Amino acid sequence: MAQDTVLLRGPRVALRDFTPDDVDAVHAFASDPLVTQWSTWGPNTLADTRAFIADAAAEPGRPGRTRFTLAVTVQERVVGTAAVWTTSASDRNGELGYTLAREVWGLGLATETAALLRELAFGPMGLVRVEATCHPDNAGSVRVLEKNGFVFEGRLREHRLEHGQRRDSLLFAALLSDRALNQPPPD
Repeated sequence: MAQDTVLLRGPRVALRDFTPDDVDAVHAFASDPLVTQWSTWGPNTLADTRAFIADAAAEPGRPGRTRFTLAVTVQERVVGTAAVWTTSASDRNGELGYTLAREVWGLGLATETAALLRELAFGPMGLVRVEATCHPDNAGSVRVLEKNGFVFEGRLREHRLEHGQRRDSLLFAALLSDRALNQPPPD
């Protein structure tokens, strides 16, 4: 895949590479305990957010890029983060994830974001299987994944270390060959 700035557009959401100017916008939601409640990271300190942005903004310049950590934007305003990455090049497997600011929850933007990540994974990245995990209590993320054709495959016991404690994750996956992926996700 080209190392140019990634820009994917949906009806309301655009995904682009991060720039150093995105620190304040990202920190506004990455420091929110409610936004990060289901994550293994956060709430971020300003130093955490700066380190995240520095690393993400450097991705486009890395040779053989297999990870895309992108800014989720609505009308050019950063409202979230989204990522898709290769977990096994030989098997053509990957994983994706997303985090959106609280003020845009419930608007269908996460569903649209996940659809764009799916398109990147199964298109230019050439993956054939993409996984996503979420906290068992994160009903919103479960709905987003299901709307995007991800199938529940099981519960991973004590899968993540979250805030010093082991916790389970739900495993979902989508395949390039899945019929649901050839249709746009429902609203």
